[in-house]
Amino acid sequence: MFNVTRPADAPESLAARRSYSEEDVLNKLREIFYDKCYLCEIKDPTSINVEHFDAHQGNLDKKFDWNNLFYVCVRCNNIKLAKYNNLLDCTNDNVDVFRSIKHLPPHTPYQSKIIIEAIFTDEKTIETAALLDEIFNTEKTINKKITGKYLRKKVFHKYNRFLELVNEYLDDELPQTRKDESLERLQVLMSRNQEFSAFIRWVVLEDEYLRELLGASID
Repeated sequence: MFNVTRPADAPESLAARRSYSEEDVLNKLREIFYDKCYLCEIKDPTSINVEHFDAHQGNLDKKFDWNNLFYVCVRCNNIKLAKYNNLLDCTNDNVDVFRSIKHLPPHTPYQSKIIIEAIFTDEKTIETAALLDEIFNTEKTINKKITGKYLRKKVFHKYNRFLELVNEYLDDELPQTRKDESLERLQVLMSRNQEFSAFIRWVVLEDEYLRELLGASID
């Protein structure tokens, strides 16, 4: 997961309470969440929902509350539903959602399970980790099994690109300009606006050398 900053001013269409997914709402959420699903971190999702962080259950105040609306892909929203309703809030500046839950990428494109591990023992961290584990690893239905395999494969490709850049940076046969370029690209991958950034950041945190090289780029 990744933290974002939500502006206080709500999109104008919410005041009318006709719909919580008007164009101004979607565009603003898309900008705030870096065009990523706030749960799986897939970027440029082809199917999106405006999701209620706290399930509204017919409560109009919650339904049209700007602070309760999040940018999510359809798959993650279908998994979350109202089942997971006590989660870490990535818009809360006092909560470091990234460091609260370990994300470790697959070592192959066909690995059947991704490691998602709660670092803390409070209820919100535990429930958020459980949701993310289901998102990346569920096999409850054939549809979710297939799409989960596709999602893990995409995470692997991002991780593999990270390793390619690390190898370039460490390659003494390459000119310094090429090594410097590789380092710059690695620093970009550390940004929270990048797809699957939590996985790449946790690889860095878990490695002493990479942490010294790239840790300062974790924004």
